[in-house]
Amino acid sequence: MNQNTFDKSSERRKLRILMVLRAPIGGLYRHVVDLSGMLAKRGHQVGIVMDSEVEDAQTFARIDALPEPPALGVHRVRIPRVLGLGDFTASFKIRDLANSLKVDVVHGHGAKGGFSARWARLGVPGRISAYTPHGGVLHYSATSLAGILFRRVEWFLLFMTDAMTFESAYARSEFEHQIGKVKCLSRVILNGLDESEFEPLDAADIDHDFAYVGELRPIKGIDVMLRALPGVKRPDGQPATLVLGGGGPEEMSLKALAQELGISQRVEFVGVQPARSVFGRGRVAIVPSRGESLPYVCLEAAAASKPLIATRVGGIAEIFGPTSASLVPPENVSALAGRMQAALDDMPAEQAEAERRFAHVREGFSMLAMTDGIEAAYYDAIAARKR
Repeated sequence: MNQNTFDKSSERRKLRILMVLRAPIGGLYRHVVDLSGMLAKRGHQVGIVMDSEVEDAQTFARIDALPEPPALGVHRVRIPRVLGLGDFTASFKIRDLANSLKVDVVHGHGAKGGFSARWARLGVPGRISAYTPHGGVLHYSATSLAGILFRRVEWFLLFMTDAMTFESAYARSEFEHQIGKVKCLSRVILNGLDESEFEPLDAADIDHDFAYVGELRPIKGIDVMLRALPGVKRPDGQPATLVLGGGGPEEMSLKALAQELGISQRVEFVGVQPARSVFGRGRVAIVPSRGESLPYVCLEAAAASKPLIATRVGGIAEIFGPTSASLVPPENVSALAGRMQAALDDMPAEQAEAERRFAHVREGFSMLAMTDGIEAAYYDAIAARKR
């Protein structure tokens, strides 16, 4: 078979792939590292490009945990958070890197990664650009100046895109509603978990009532959770407690809010730690977000059979499946407080719901299926560009 022929067989030639993202933290970064590792197992050569000025305690731990380091290397490039001329500087550097590595696919993750990936494709016959928004610009208000500008840029970049993958049906629907119809190859490919993650947590580790894991920034709704906590009590009448894992720009203001609410002794900030180790310390996990796409934190809690409270935003209902009726509206302190209280009042019912959610996630959210879908999208986009 000609090595440049792409079909459904195992004879497909192996690809050289460059993953591009800005901040190497959170669920987006986890997705990139997981996908890179799985593609490498299939014989593809993968490199990762990320911002040179952003990281946390888990940034390199994830890469170090891979069986083999990325064959095309890990590269740090200054990718600014705010849209500006620095994005073009970064994009040209990434394009030069992609050329030197002779990559077949440049896959951008998030708005900034997607911007650079699309520019890195230009003028290179046979190279394709893939893009997974992970929410991206949709988290900006559609009426704000930044939101309007970012949406126009996204619309323009659609003409430079060969394949788009969305991690939830919600993400694709919202993207097309707010940005425009995607005319290139477009697929919903759900985030997935490794087999090892479908294991229950040790109940002996529980020392708090609730557990939160994630970045400490406004979109995560942590302030709403803190405001909901004061009146919540255990069945024995004792005040409920919360362990809070993660880092970010709101850390000091959230600690100040806990002090102002008189709950600082009931809230333990433990910094950046693996999600399962933090979830394991709470009876119930909470995801109080104002906006999400398809958060890994919900998948991880569900896969661990952990009772879970979350808001009805983004693709979370797709994770909750048959248990989605228990989702609460975002930014609603009283609704969240009521849901938290109800959980502590009837933990057997919460655990029964968790088992139903586990079965749903176990069936539909595997890392193997995620990798199959994205790998096929690469090959199909390459074949389409050759026609």
